Amino acid sequence: MIVLAIETSCDDTCVAIVKIEKGKNKILSNIVSSQVKLHAKYGGVYPFLAKREHQKNLPLVFKKAKKEAKKPKIDLIVVTAGPGLEPCLWTGINFAQSLAQKNKLPLVSADHVESHILANFLENSINHKLIFPAVCLIVSGGHTQLVLAKDIGKYQILGETRDDAAGECFDKTARILGLGYPGGPVIAWEAKNFSTSDPMLSILLPRPMIYQKNYDFSFSGLKTAVLYDFKSRPEKIKKSKYYIREMAKEIQQSIIDVLISKTLRAAKEKKAKSIILGGGVAANEELRRQFKQKAKSPEFGFNFLVPPQNLCTDNAAMVALAGYFQWQKNKKKKLKEIEADANLKLEN
Repeated sequence: MIVLAIETSCDDTCVAIVKIEKGKNKILSNIVSSQVKLHAKYGGVYPFLAKREHQKNLPLVFKKAKKEAKKPKIDLIVVTAGPGLEPCLWTGINFAQSLAQKNKLPLVSADHVESHILANFLENSINHKLIFPAVCLIVSGGHTQLVLAKDIGKYQILGETRDDAAGECFDKTARILGLGYPGGPVIAWEAKNFSTSDPMLSILLPRPMIYQKNYDFSFSGLKTAVLYDFKSRPEKIKKSKYYIREMAKEIQQSIIDVLISKTLRAAKEKKAKSIILGGGVAANEELRRQFKQKAKSPEFGFNFLVPPQNLCTDNAAMVALAGYFQWQKNKKKKLKEIEADANLKLEN
C-alpha cells in the first residue's frame, strides 16, 4: 500500500510517501520544510505565523515529495489531527481533505504522539512477542510522556509533564544563557565541547522529581535553578565559554538523569520487554548513548529501540505508519470527519 502523509502539528511542514508492506516498509520520500529561522527571533513558535507558513509551504512540499517518490499511485492519505497547535493542525487537515476529495481517496487521521512511537518501526520489522509490552518515552519540545504500550494501538499513559516539557526546558535555559533557539542542539553542542570542571564554578543543578514514586515529570524548577545561578554570577563569568559549557553539560545531564531513571523504573515495575524512545529530544546523542548503555546492561536487560536521528524530529513518514494502522483497524467502519484536537490523548 502507498500512503501519503501530511504533518503540520507545530512549525515543520512535512509530507511523506511511504510504501507499507508486511515486514518491510520503504520511505519513497520524506520532505520537511523547517520554520526554525523564522521563529528563532521570538525564542519559540508563534502559532498563527506558523499557520501562514504552512499554507504557503504545503503545496511546494507536496510537489517535491511526489517528484522524489516518482509520482506513485496513492492508496491512502493520512494527516496528523493532534496533539499540537490547533491553527497549524487545521492547515494540514484542510489540505489533506481537499486532496482526498479531489482524488477520491480514503483519508484517516493520526496521533502525533503515537507516530513518534511508531517511527521505530519504519525501518525495522515488528516482532510483537519480543517487543511488547514496552514502556515508551516520548520526549520533545511539547511532550514528555511515559506510555505503556501493550501492543500497537493499546496504550496506557503512565505519566507526563506537569509543566515544562524537556525540550521546552532546553529552549528556555538556552535563552537564559544567550545561546539562541532551538535550545536542544545548541546545549548539546556546548556540553559536548566541555572539557574539565572548574572548582570555582561548582555548578550542581536539581534532578526534579527523580525520587518521587510517580511517573510524572517537571522541568520548570530546573529552568528556575539555571536562572538563579546565572543571575548570581559576575558578568565576566557568565559570558565565559567555561561557564556556558559547564552549565550546558549540567543542564543536559540533569534532564538525562531524570528521563532515564523514571523510564527504567517504569519498565521494571511494569515488567516490560522493551524501552522505546521517540520525539525530537531523542535525537540527542548523549541521551541515546546513556539510555542504550543502561537499558541493555545486565541489571536491566531491556530491548532498546530509538529511531534514526532524522526520524526523531517531526516528519510525515512516521505519521504514514500510524495512519496505516488506524486504517487497518477501522477500514470496515465509516470514516469520521477529521477535526483538529490540540490536546488529543493516546487511546486504546
